This record gives sequence, structure tokens and C-alpha cells, in this order.
Amino acid sequence: MKNSAVYIAALASLSYASPVPQFSIPSFSIPSLGSFSFPSFPKPTGGSGLGDFSIPSLGSLAAATSTATAGGNLPSSVKATATSIAQATSTNSGTIGSGCTAQGSNGGSSENGVTDKSCCTDLTVIFARGTGETGNVGTISGPPMFKSLRNKLGADKVTVQGVDYPASAAGNANLGADGGSKMADLVKTALSQCPSTKIVLSGYSQGAMVVHNAFSAGGLSSSQVAAAVLFGDPLISQSVGDLSDDKVKEFCASADSVCGRPTGDVSGSHLSYGSAADAAADFAISAVGLS
Repeated sequence: MKNSAVYIAALASLSYASPVPQFSIPSFSIPSLGSFSFPSFPKPTGGSGLGDFSIPSLGSLAAATSTATAGGNLPSSVKATATSIAQATSTNSGTIGSGCTAQGSNGGSSENGVTDKSCCTDLTVIFARGTGETGNVGTISGPPMFKSLRNKLGADKVTVQGVDYPASAAGNANLGADGGSKMADLVKTALSQCPSTKIVLSGYSQGAMVVHNAFSAGGLSSSQVAAAVLFGDPLISQSVGDLSDDKVKEFCASADSVCGRPTGDVSGSHLSYGSAADAAADFAISAVGLS
């Protein structure tokens, strides 16, 4: 394919002088791809002098290959490559599912679906990890929920982004201020890339306070965020921005003194929220209207 890129680049720079309205590029052979002809291209307007032409945009390349012939159609592998290129140009265009492939690692401690501009999906989860957890989503509550969401909706329907903030022990004292504005910025970035995606904010322990702070200090509102799912939230008694109660799910385990108000959904300590993965996923899916 390296040689084909060279040929196409060379063709894109050609210019010509001709009074006729159409011209064709002769058939030629690219090693390993076989011989084929390009379709005719319209002569540029603007008189009969020199004019330039360009190969069709990547978005129309797949269509062009279907009309290029040399005693038969192009090899299917070539058409597939052209189609992939064309799809890639629509990624991040705001169209749900455009150019998407399976997202995430289902168990890794970092997720960067928004900052890597992976694609536009039905659901975008922005997650803040707990104090001292690794990566940007940790391991205790976030990854199990992400895996459940992907199993239920499909891996190409869910984007996850972790909040890169210190999550230090000292950060607990400022009630989520270390990450609130960063979470809010990620929401705005996600919506600018994919306006139709549904945003769910989520966090564990200190990360749950980050969610509160993203509303109170980061300026988010329910017009931007569809729902929130919080685990072991020290601020469980407080509202989550202007989200209505039916758009917020708080998981507080029976023996978790950090949140101190057991919800009955989880048994165990502050480290037990992996067991709430399916319930958390079910709530998020229902709350944003994807069920």
C-alpha cells in the first residue's frame, strides 16, 4: 500500500491544459493490487488555460473504487481499505457510532476515549477514581461497571474517560476541588466532539466528591449531564448539581463508614463496590434512556 500512496500522491499534483470537458487517467498497475483505471474527472472551470485537478476526497474514495475497472472490479481487499479510509474521515463528526471500534480494556486502570477522540458513541462515562488508585479510573468500582456497560450495550456503544487529577490523601480536604474543573472540561470536550452522546458522570470515594464539584465549581448542569452514578460518596447527603433524584444513583455499602448511609444495594466495606457493577450499569442505561 506504500507504493499505492505514492502513485495517488503523484496523481493528485497533476495539472493539464485541454479544451475538452473530460479526461481520463490511463490504466496502470500497482504492485500486488493488480491493474485498474481511474474514472474520468471533470475539467476545472475557468477558461481553456491550465487547470488543476485533485483526486476525490477520502470520503468519496470508496465510491470511486467501485467504478474503477480493468476487465473487472478491484480486489475486495482494496475496496475494504478505501471504505475504511472513508469511514475514518467521519470519526468525531458528531454522528453516533461513526467509525467506532471496540473501546477500552475492560479492566485496565486508565481510559481515554474522549482525549484520544476514539469515536462518537451512544454513552460517554467520565469517571473520577478514588484516593490513591492507579491510572485515571482506578480498579475498584470503575472498570467493573465499564465492563458491564459494554457487555449490555456493545463495546462500540460506550466511551469512557478518566479524570487525570492527583487523587491524593490531601485532596480529600478540599471536597473534590482537585478534579472538579477537569471533569467539567472533559464533559464540554466530549459534547463538542459528539453532541448527541449521553454523558454519565461517575466517581468513587474522593472521585464522587469530584462529581459534586464539577457541578458546583465547574459550572455543569443537567442540560449537559444525563445522570450520575456514585460509589462510597462522602457527600452522599448533598444533591448532585441540579440533577433530579431519579438521575442520581448512590451506592453506599453496609459497612462503609466513608459514606455512612447504606443504600441496601451493596454489602461490605469501602472496597466492595465491584459487586455493584451490574446494578450501576443497569441504572445508567435506564437513566439516559438507552434501555
